[in-house]
Amino acid sequence: MDKPVFEPLTVESLPGRLADIAALDGNLGPADTWKVREVGDGNLNLVFIVEGDRGAVVVKQALPYVRLVGDSWPLPLKRSFFEYHALTRQNARDPGMVPAIHHFDEAQALIIMDYLSPHVILRRALIEGRQLPELARHMGLFMARTLFRGSDLAMDTAKRKADLALFAGNVELCDITESLVFTDPYFDAPRNRHTSPELDRIVARLRADRDLKVAAQHMKHLFCANAQTMVHGDLHSGSIMVTDTETKVIDPEFAFYGPMALDTGMYFSNLWMSYFSQRGHEADGSREAMRQWLLATIVEAWAVFREEFSRLWREERNGILYRRELFEDQGDWLGAEQALDHFLAGLWADTLGFAGVEMHRRILGLAHNADFESIEDTGLRARCETGALELGRHLAVNRRRIHSIEEVNALAERIYAAVVAR
Repeated sequence: MDKPVFEPLTVESLPGRLADIAALDGNLGPADTWKVREVGDGNLNLVFIVEGDRGAVVVKQALPYVRLVGDSWPLPLKRSFFEYHALTRQNARDPGMVPAIHHFDEAQALIIMDYLSPHVILRRALIEGRQLPELARHMGLFMARTLFRGSDLAMDTAKRKADLALFAGNVELCDITESLVFTDPYFDAPRNRHTSPELDRIVARLRADRDLKVAAQHMKHLFCANAQTMVHGDLHSGSIMVTDTETKVIDPEFAFYGPMALDTGMYFSNLWMSYFSQRGHEADGSREAMRQWLLATIVEAWAVFREEFSRLWREERNGILYRRELFEDQGDWLGAEQALDHFLAGLWADTLGFAGVEMHRRILGLAHNADFESIEDTGLRARCETGALELGRHLAVNRRRIHSIEEVNALAERIYAAVVAR
């Protein structure tokens, strides 16, 4: 039998093409009642919300190119395969933190999943100044559980090697990260853009900064060579949906086996960028309370992460590494704690390195954050971006000499006062 030919969905074609899927009939009702709207605002995919008499779902379909650029930048449809498998593993490792999947069609590169409502994208909530009381706890737990349980610390050899082999095929999306995050921002790459002319001077300085470029390439080396666990791979504030009581992580199509700190670094980086951007969203009054909430959220999330990761280390460390036969089974629980401290110290330094380069790529590279882009006053936007660029440089270069989240937050406040608030 011939393989089905891929065909992009449209608002008009979707009901007819998906009407026979039993999961949709059960969740939505008859196809003639469906209302379809296309809501994709990301860089890569088509996203539809489909509403029927019985409920609603999201239909996400990959395109054979980068949507942000067009068909001049081809991409394989198989990225939806990796997203599907990442979602199933994340749900097993931290149940309820990702949308439930109702159907997957590999040939058509589409996933049908829960429609999250009244959830909003975290980035939008932060731009609006919303303080989310459960965010720090939820994300600290999610990162600890998914990163630990997908690693050699928890998995046996056969399952871990099989997963490593499966996700090793996500080559093209890894290549995007390798270029757009770790390389392009540090030279005059054709796809780069920045707030010009206001940032021209600092951009030139950063691209001439030998220590920074060496640090960025060190982080790229870790990205390429340190296959610690299945990472989300793109864990920014646009990949998280929230209400005051719920948090859901979405869009893990960049998933692969890489360094744990990639996810923690990207996540914290986006909160620090939001901190600097708040100055550009003060039309209705001061955002100082929001800035302080963001810093407190970072502190709490890292504390929750450390506590949960340490609990998992003590209770679920049944994988390939740091085996109990070497420590607890010999009565040497202090040795296990020493190993844990050493592991977390390395993860902490790497988190700062990845956070720093993520700030740079979101301001100097191709894909920018709405946190900054939605600030219409380019002079004010550039000051907010400069604050993040300066912090990013410090984190990347000095990552091994910074010992706490509180130290980073204090530096962020000093940079904000000197560069952004003036």
